[in-house]
Amino acid sequence: MGIDRLRSPQGASPTHAFPVMRWFALAWMIVWLPAYARVWGWSNFLHVCDVAVILTCAGLIFDSPLLLSSQAVSSLLGSVAWCADAGSRLVMGRHLFGGTEYMWDPRYPIGVRLLSLFHVAMPLVLLWALQRAGYDRRALALQSAIAAVLLVVSRLFDPELNLNYSYNDPLLHRAWGPAAVHLALIWMGMVGLLYFPTHLLLARVFRMPQQSLALHQNVSTLP
Repeated sequence: MGIDRLRSPQGASPTHAFPVMRWFALAWMIVWLPAYARVWGWSNFLHVCDVAVILTCAGLIFDSPLLLSSQAVSSLLGSVAWCADAGSRLVMGRHLFGGTEYMWDPRYPIGVRLLSLFHVAMPLVLLWALQRAGYDRRALALQSAIAAVLLVVSRLFDPELNLNYSYNDPLLHRAWGPAAVHLALIWMGMVGLLYFPTHLLLARVFRMPQQSLALHQNVSTLP
């Protein structure tokens, strides 16, 4: 059976793909959620990267290839960028493009800052999970919809927070026209530059989940 999900006899429920990791995911949520909420505030959980943590843990706990796949689309390139920026600051003393300055800000508890190292582990966990469960091709559509909702909601908060770059872009640090235009451009950038290339790569590398593959085969045999 290899890395494929073990399955029970016909009529029984399939074995959970992550029998141990799901408990680590639950324990992480118990520690991470209240710690982040206390220091950063609940609005922080609107960040795409923090939503990715929640949905990745949910995917591991509830054995959902779709949730895991969508957050792989969302997080892989973003986590690499985070690691590159933090690594540059650690080794060379300067940030590549910013976004990790808070990791060196003594105003915040060191323990909570260290929790942000989930950016290092997330790509590894997600790739491992996709190897076990498969990559659901619906992930791109789901994550694109999630990003659209998060951008609109983020715009309702203080402009100084600039949640998900809903007020100013991450490169030139400026707004691009009225709110609707700016949000649309940021969304298209996320989907076109981050999500779509990642989706193409993951779809090429990983098999489809067993349930999706079976459904696809059944549909293809219809007259």
